Amino acid sequence: MTVLTPELMVRAYASGYFPMADSEEDGAVYWYRPKLRTVIPIVGLHVPRRLQRTLRSGRFESRFNAEFEAVVRACADREEGTWLSEEIIQVFLELHGLGRAYCMSVYREGRLVGGIYGMMLGRAFFAESMFHRHRDASKVALVELVNWLRERSFLLLDAQFMTDHLRQFGAYEVEDTQYEELLNRALRLGADADPLVAQLLG
Repeated sequence: MTVLTPELMVRAYASGYFPMADSEEDGAVYWYRPKLRTVIPIVGLHVPRRLQRTLRSGRFESRFNAEFEAVVRACADREEGTWLSEEIIQVFLELHGLGRAYCMSVYREGRLVGGIYGMMLGRAFFAESMFHRHRDASKVALVELVNWLRERSFLLLDAQFMTDHLRQFGAYEVEDTQYEELLNRALRLGADADPLVAQLLG
């Protein structure tokens, strides 16, 4: 059985693969590279009008990279089960410590109510999961993450699989070959500032 390490994760994501566990209890990890990949537009994100009003209201406060472990564990805490095994959680905590994994956390009245996390390589962000404990909190996290990525000229926001939740933001699917092209462009754009990415690209 493959042991997840930060190095393995970086190499896998740079090659277009990501891990998912069969279940939280089982813990067996499988690697995926879907024929259709979901991408969220960093430029041209569609924000529904009601959500725009929510963002302007000031009801939520967003903080980049705050309470990373709490965000990840909240994403794993689902009644319907989760693909986030403890092994995957632990390797993401290691990646966070190495400056490879980040989150956008959302608060209301000082309490963590939503968030999204993922891994960053070059100018690509690989969104793993999101959660909410208050209506719209995960949507706010996504919009604020996209704003953060746009300000830093990121090229790719990978969301893995399509959902109705993502479709409302203008998320779209690309064929594997097109995804590979997007991924390689995003990695090359960030290679100058990221020696490991430069090494992976050869």
